[in-house]
Amino acid sequence: MEINKNIEEDGVIFMSIKDKEDATEEQNKEEKSEGGVTILAIESSCDETAAAVVRNGREVLSNIISSQIALHTIYGGVVPEIASRKHVEKMNGCIRAALSEAGLTLDDIDAVAVTYGPGLVGALLVGVSEAKAISFATGKPLIGVHHIEGHISANFIENKDLEPPFVCLVVSGGHSHLVVVKDYGEYEIIGQTRDDAAGEAFDKVARAIGLGYPGGPKIDKAAKEGNPDAFTFPQAQIPDAEYDFSFSGLKSSVLNYINQAKMQGQELDQADVAASFQKAVVEVLVGHAIKACKQYGYDKLAIAGGVASNSGLRELMEKECAANKIKFYRPSPVLCTDNAAMIGAAAYYDYQKGVRFGLDMNAVPNLPLGDRERRFHGRSSN
Repeated sequence: MEINKNIEEDGVIFMSIKDKEDATEEQNKEEKSEGGVTILAIESSCDETAAAVVRNGREVLSNIISSQIALHTIYGGVVPEIASRKHVEKMNGCIRAALSEAGLTLDDIDAVAVTYGPGLVGALLVGVSEAKAISFATGKPLIGVHHIEGHISANFIENKDLEPPFVCLVVSGGHSHLVVVKDYGEYEIIGQTRDDAAGEAFDKVARAIGLGYPGGPKIDKAAKEGNPDAFTFPQAQIPDAEYDFSFSGLKSSVLNYINQAKMQGQELDQADVAASFQKAVVEVLVGHAIKACKQYGYDKLAIAGGVASNSGLRELMEKECAANKIKFYRPSPVLCTDNAAMIGAAAYYDYQKGVRFGLDMNAVPNLPLGDRERRFHGRSSN
C-alpha cells in the first residue's frame, strides 16, 4: 500500500491510499467499458470523511480519507459536533479526489454506497445526505451499508482468495464481535461485548496512564517497550456465553492499580502497564476466536476493525492460527481503520443480490448486525 498524506491548514490529515500497481486512467476507462460493477462509496460514521471507487468488490481504484484525529486529540476523544461540521466541509473534496484518482466521472459509476449505521448520528447523516443527493441527481442506485459489514469486507480487498464461510473477529472502538460469515451479507453473531468494547478499554486505559488519545496506537507503541508479565490483570470469562467479551473489569483493575500506585507514591511504569493490559485483552480476543473456529469447524479466520491493526493481536493470532492449522487473514493496518473502500467492497455483493435503497433511507446510529445482535449496558434490545 502506498499512502500519501497532506496536513491541511485546519489540521485535518488528507490521505490517498493506493495499491503500488494501480491501473492507469486509460486502463480504468477501458475496463469499465468491458463490464464490471463500479461503485462510488462514502463513509462518515465517526471522524473520518472518506470516499472510494471500488470495482467488483475487490479492486480499489481510489481510496481517499480525510482524518480529523488531530482536531479531537486535544479533547481526549471524538467530539460529535466537530466531526459532523468537518464532514460537511470535506465531503465534496473527498469525492472529487476519489473520482479523479480513479480516472472516472459520475457517469461511469454503477451505484452509490454509503454507511448508514451504526455510528454518530450527525456524522452519518452527512454521508447519507450526500449519497442520496448523488443518487437522485444521477439516477444511480443507492445502497446502504452496515459499518461493521464494511470492516469485515475489508478482508476481501487484499485477500483475493478469501471466500465465505469463515470466522471474523471484529474489534474497534465501539464494537467487539465474533461473527461467522456464512455468505456475503449473511452473518451469525456468536459473541459480542457485554460492556466496554476493546477499543474503548484501550482509550480509557491510555488516558489513565497519561498516554492520551487515540489510545490504541499509543498503547501498542508503549507495550513494545514494556514487560507484558509485569502485572497479572483479569481476563473475564462469561459462563453463560463463552464467546462474549467483557473488558470493563479489566479496565477497572488497571485503573485501581494506577490509583493505588499514586496514593502510595510509587512511580508508574507506563510501558509495563500498557504491555500487561494489552496482553490481557489480546489473549481473550485470540482465545475466543481460535476456540470458535475449532468448535464450529472453520479453518479460515479473519480480523477486522481499528483494533485489528494492533501488532500484539496480529502476532499472537498468526502464531495461534499456525499452531491450529487455521488460515489467517487480515487487512493492512490502514484498511483496518474507517475507510470507504471497505464500504464499496461490501456494497458490491449487495448490489449483485439486487439490494437497493430508496431516497427515504435514514441514518441508524444503533443499527444491529443481523437479527441476533444483542444490546447491553442500557441499550434497548433489537
